[in-house]
Parts: sequence; structure tokens; C-alpha cells
Amino acid sequence: MGRLFSLIVIVSLAYGGLYFYYGVAMKQAIERQIDDRGLTALEVERIHYGPLAPITSDARISATVTYRGAEATLNIRVIGHPIFSDEMRVELDGLQALRLRIGTGE
Repeated sequence: MGRLFSLIVIVSLAYGGLYFYYGVAMKQAIERQIDDRGLTALEVERIHYGPLAPITSDARISATVTYRGAEATLNIRVIGHPIFSDEMRVELDGLQALRLRIGTGE
């Protein structure tokens, strides 16, 4: 029973690290794609993805980007894996939400 528990703890720690690193790698990949297109004023705020995204090679994620007073949530399709594959393709799937802030700045 102790070995099984140890194995479960080790696997969950490994998956937790993979889950965290996947988010960091995806944020960097999306920022790189934005910079390559000359949209350096856009800033990636948050990345949202499902619990199985780090272990699949075809995932759908959403990224929240900001530009001055506007905030948009983009649906993105990721083909490949940022950690385990040599080639990865990031495709814009659609615009989920657009929010504008009106008023004085912070």
C-alpha cells in the first residue's frame, strides 16, 4: 500500500510540474507569435486550458490578451506539443469575448 501511495504522489507531482510548465511554454509561444506579426503592443495576460491539454498533441486553449483599455479572449488551437514535439503550430480559432474599459486610467 505504501508503494502505491508513493507512486501516486510521484505521478501527481510529475503531472503538476508538466501542467505548470505547459502553461508557461504556451504563453511564450503565443507571445512569440504576436511579436512575429508586429503586434508587440498586445500583452498576454492569462492562458486557460483543460486538464488533459498537457498530454495531448492537439489542444484547444484560450488566451486573454490586452491592448490599452481593451481585453479580448481568443480561442486558440495548438497542434503539436511545446515540450515533446519539434514542430508546433498555433492557430487562432476565434474571438470568444471582447471587453472595453471606458473611463480614466489607473
